[in-house]
Amino acid sequence: MTQPIQRLAHLQTGTVDLHVQHVEGSPWNALLWIFFGRERIEGLPLSVCVIEHRDALILIDAGISPRAVTDPEFWPDPVTRVIMNNIFRFHVEPEDALGQQLSRAGYAPEDVDKAIITHLHFDHVGGIADIPGAELITSTESWEHMLGPHPEREGVLRRDIEIPGAKWRQIEYTPIEDATLQPFTQGHDLMGDGSIVLLPTPGHLDGSLSVFLRVDPPILFVADLCYRTDLLIKEQFPGTGEHELLAESWARVRELKARLPDLLIVPSHEEAAVARLLAHPLANGGR
Repeated sequence: MTQPIQRLAHLQTGTVDLHVQHVEGSPWNALLWIFFGRERIEGLPLSVCVIEHRDALILIDAGISPRAVTDPEFWPDPVTRVIMNNIFRFHVEPEDALGQQLSRAGYAPEDVDKAIITHLHFDHVGGIADIPGAELITSTESWEHMLGPHPEREGVLRRDIEIPGAKWRQIEYTPIEDATLQPFTQGHDLMGDGSIVLLPTPGHLDGSLSVFLRVDPPILFVADLCYRTDLLIKEQFPGTGEHELLAESWARVRELKARLPDLLIVPSHEEAAVARLLAHPLANGGR
């Protein structure tokens, strides 16, 4: 019998330059480094992962839309626009759009069955219109946060999430009995076979989740829970997020890594993590 997950692929919907303080943390007030920080880490990937499961074609996140660069009205109000344009420097071309990236990699966008949206920031949902047949999966907590007051100030744009025809599903977590995933006690078995388990990892944004893949070696996609794996291991917090919640989520990830020493931790915006993923046997044509 074949393993449930048969192949993995990485897509990149552009790159972003981030302030060093954004990635590595800072004692400064955030507004200081946002407006006066000069040093940036350049060329960080805006990642999407493709999972070829025996029963479905699945994405982890949907990347950014080129509109984030080309549309001067992308941000809905002037204050948010000024702040976001000082935080992010995106390098996104029309050909970086999710649909084109999928086609270039040999996938038909309309064949995507599911997309796991780790959190609802604009650079993780930008391509959902390119996969109209996909079930879009996120946490109930993420959805409730989006419905709250002024989510756009945190980079959550309802107009690009609640699009016509979008097939959203909010998942609830249930108790995990699999000792492999301790210390996580709650999760969601996406395919019912234990191969893809969604785990709550709050701290970056309300409702953020990570994706565990039961492959050899195992993989944990942590999205923006951290920007570099080494910072998570040594508990050096970024300049964003709720550090108390991050500390709890990071501790669980470190314990999982201790239990599974060969576990690959893959943040969305770490070049080295992309290289580790591409070296995985299933990303090299393995079955």
